[in-house]
Amino acid sequence: MFFIKCIIYILIFSSSTYIGILISKQYSNRVNELKEIKLALNILKTKIRFTNEPLYSAFKEISSSSKGNVSNLFKNMSESLKNNSAKVAWEQGIENEILAIKKQDRQALKSMGKLLGKTDLDGQISEIELTESFLETQILDAEKEKDKNEKLYKTLGMVTGVGIIVILI
Repeated sequence: MFFIKCIIYILIFSSSTYIGILISKQYSNRVNELKEIKLALNILKTKIRFTNEPLYSAFKEISSSSKGNVSNLFKNMSESLKNNSAKVAWEQGIENEILAIKKQDRQALKSMGKLLGKTDLDGQISEIELTESFLETQILDAEKEKDKNEKLYKTLGMVTGVGIIVILI
């Protein structure tokens, strides 16, 4: 009986610690995805400025050079461009892709899509640069939030597990 109780206590502690780690990982994921999106936008800006490559192939190439969810985002947008306008493909991609970013990050990214393929090169490039500067401030905020909350949630998960075990004893 004592052995079973010990196993249950270990499972409770491990589960609550794991949940705390999962929650804290979301903060790291947001920082990483914002950095990856910023890098992807920089590549897009370069492709728009120096090549006459269509957005479809630019998105496809960005997809192959990006990682994780951002790669999926650009892959889905390149496929969506076959049937939709650049604005629709961009907005649907940002809205539908599972990313660790906040709602305000999504809104800023979606607003950039309004000018994709509709204005001249300078207009598109300036809109991308504006979005990049916004992402830079969001990255700084996300890093502060990560530093503040990541350790908190890991510790909270462990303390919650210990608390539950103490209550059960």
